[in-house]
Amino acid sequence: MSARSTRSKDSSDTNQSAVDQGETTAQANESPSTESATAHDDPKEIANISLADAERPLTLCIDIGGTGLKAMVLDAQGRQLTDRARIETPRPATTDAILRTLVHLVEPLGEFDRVSTGFPGVVQAGVTKTAPNLDPSWTGFALGAELTELLGKPVKVLNDAGVQGHGVVEGSGVEMVLTLGTGMGCALFVDGKYVPNLELAHHPFAKGKTYEQYVGAKALVKVGKKRWNKRVLKILAQIEPIWNPRVIYLGGGNAKKLSVILPDNVKVTDNVAGLLGGVKLWA
Repeated sequence: MSARSTRSKDSSDTNQSAVDQGETTAQANESPSTESATAHDDPKEIANISLADAERPLTLCIDIGGTGLKAMVLDAQGRQLTDRARIETPRPATTDAILRTLVHLVEPLGEFDRVSTGFPGVVQAGVTKTAPNLDPSWTGFALGAELTELLGKPVKVLNDAGVQGHGVVEGSGVEMVLTLGTGMGCALFVDGKYVPNLELAHHPFAKGKTYEQYVGAKALVKVGKKRWNKRVLKILAQIEPIWNPRVIYLGGGNAKKLSVILPDNVKVTDNVAGLLGGVKLWA
């Protein structure tokens, strides 16, 4: 899809109200919210820096999720120039609908020099191979090339859990990232090096269910927070003796719903890490 066709097509796809796990979402063509990442995800107060104080290059960091699309601009040191902008993921979540919505989302954010994009599925050389929580049109889609044409800047695309991991890992030993959101993302790092496209979410876990079916958003709605918390502990117990990670980082939009006591090597991360890791894709 070309930039011209993306901008000129009628926006009817993005006008549809999405229903995700029984909750009716806002229409996808509503004005994007520019909400402070610190207010919603980070307990520390971090003020935006001015363009004059920013160190180039500036990175537009995009996070494509099954429930929401998010974006913010960071400087070369990872300091934010903008608040986080967010808009509901359009339904159906086709390639055309999401690209049109992304253009609308990032337009108010100002200038940038390059783009990092986290995507909820397998990504190889900028091409999306799977997208179980979006739409079949994403199979074999050249997302990196399309965003480059649309935005006029170089683009890197990575699995979203991998981007989050780049924002939190310490670079020592085996570190694992699990994201608890619409589905379940997973990323593995060995001495700071990312091992791409580990789709643990779709591996069988128990009683005919995959990891994602066991702790994804649909499961949370079905069994309630108390039982869902116990399920998260069970998957952690399963992962530990197989992967033996030095640290497991839990992120994603539903990580804030954890209320159980976690193992000592498990850390809950801020959801905004899914954007902050975008600068490190260019390191």
